[in-house]
Amino acid sequence: MVLAINAVMFFVIIVAALYGKSTALLADSLDNLGDALTYGLSLYAVSRSTAVKAKVALFKGGLIFLAVLGVAAQIGYKFFVPSQPLFEVMGAFSLLGLAANSLCLFLLWRHRHEDVNMSSVWECSRNDIVSNSSVFVAAGAVWFTGSGWPDVVVALGLVGFLMRSAIRVITSALAESRAAT
Repeated sequence: MVLAINAVMFFVIIVAALYGKSTALLADSLDNLGDALTYGLSLYAVSRSTAVKAKVALFKGGLIFLAVLGVAAQIGYKFFVPSQPLFEVMGAFSLLGLAANSLCLFLLWRHRHEDVNMSSVWECSRNDIVSNSSVFVAAGAVWFTGSGWPDVVVALGLVGFLMRSAIRVITSALAESRAAT
């Protein structure tokens, strides 16, 4: 169920991000794509060995890192070609994402400490809540200031947040992998 929610939300939010010209919303959509792929891999790994779970978690950390690079590239583009995003689109779709990801977090809550695989899955969903809330705040700041820079600033913050998450997932996966061998 969580996999389906994230896959649908990726397609919905990426269309909204492109239409609304929002880098922060783009970061949010790429996070949903990474999560959908992550959940698919997690289903594969759930009954596998600890070594396989560690490899899957390592791959998930790599996916988060790739999303960071994609958003960082978009931020760089915004510095050279600034534009003002549509705050209405940002606000509406960040709230839709918040509702969807809150449901995912609720569904995954009891599994968050089972193993490195489920811990990384839960972390992805927690990241989504932070991301959605940040995009909503950015939408308000774009509206209030009449500038596109709050969108870029929030996207920069999300890059840092997601990078921290990628490092944490990769570090945990490497530690689990060493322990399994």
